[in-house]
Amino acid sequence: MKMDWLEKMLERLAQGDTTTILALEVFLVVLGVVVANFILRRVLAKLEARTRLTATPWDNALVSALRQPLTVLAWLLGLCFAARIVEAGTEATIFEIIDPLRTIGVIACIAWFLVRFVGNVQDSIIDQRLARGESIDRTTVDAIGKLLHVSVLITAVLVGLQSLGFSISGVLAFGGIGGVAVGFAAKDLLANFFGGLMVYLDRPFEVGDWIRSPDKEIEGTVEEIGWRLTRIRTFDKRPLYIPNGIFTQIALENPSRMSNRRIKEMVGVRYDDIGKVAAIAADIKAMLRAHREIDQQQTMIVNFDQFSASSLDILVYTFTRTTVWVEYHEIKQDVLLKVAEIVARNGAEIAFPTRTLHVASGAGVMPLEREQKIAR
Repeated sequence: MKMDWLEKMLERLAQGDTTTILALEVFLVVLGVVVANFILRRVLAKLEARTRLTATPWDNALVSALRQPLTVLAWLLGLCFAARIVEAGTEATIFEIIDPLRTIGVIACIAWFLVRFVGNVQDSIIDQRLARGESIDRTTVDAIGKLLHVSVLITAVLVGLQSLGFSISGVLAFGGIGGVAVGFAAKDLLANFFGGLMVYLDRPFEVGDWIRSPDKEIEGTVEEIGWRLTRIRTFDKRPLYIPNGIFTQIALENPSRMSNRRIKEMVGVRYDDIGKVAAIAADIKAMLRAHREIDQQQTMIVNFDQFSASSLDILVYTFTRTTVWVEYHEIKQDVLLKVAEIVARNGAEIAFPTRTLHVASGAGVMPLEREQKIAR
């Protein structure tokens, strides 16, 4: 009864033409959707701007995730309503797909919203922790986010199938039977998937770690751990994409988790300075004991180690406090230069490869003239 006045007005405008009345009704519905969508976008934009100023990440993540799916949902419902009007006026069978399409569209919009919401919350948690200077385990946050994404998508597919009249129990039963065939056909894909799962569970490395493998030519910084691939940035800045299944088959080193870095050097002095070796070794050890960047709790060895071909070798074995690669080389340089000063201070010299020729007694050198005659 409330819409009678609108119908009468449309009849007057169309002068009783059914097609014109139908077109005007569709036009009014689409116009209403456009206006409603415009108002909705403006309201959500202002609401999002306000939620950005709050301390909690949840409200901003919710509104930001809601903007695009909600506007698409408004268009979907409006167009479906307009299609219903056309169906009532034409009774065309093609419009029977309106209800299934609307159902699938609504489910898709809800799933889209949930996926965006999970992603926004994940980013907000990481940004807030970093802003407060707190440590954040990116690998765990990544794993939970991806599991939630997969859960939302699987649930959306099952609900969509149920809404279309398919039996979920039948679908699951078919999945169990077909899973065997799919497993054989996609064994590499499944191996990479479970390899990624093992990386998340065993945690041999995390995003940001420096890893390397003695079995494969793999070395660099982990940038991303996916379900199928892990992206590593090598030290010459090339991206390296490793299938996750590889990590279940190779030995892997994680230098990022070392507690110290080792300095292991052989200092060779001349054989002429053998009487000074003990004093040199004692002074080097004293220097290391006093060095503030050397970890005194770790093993320290400074001893005469072996007689080499051209030198008397003193083993210098110690550990730095830092594990940072650049800082380690600065400390190592300082230690080696101080070792050279200690050797010089004790009146000794660092050896270099030499060869001594001993001529047997009684052996002479052939005169040049005779050598030339023999050559002729």
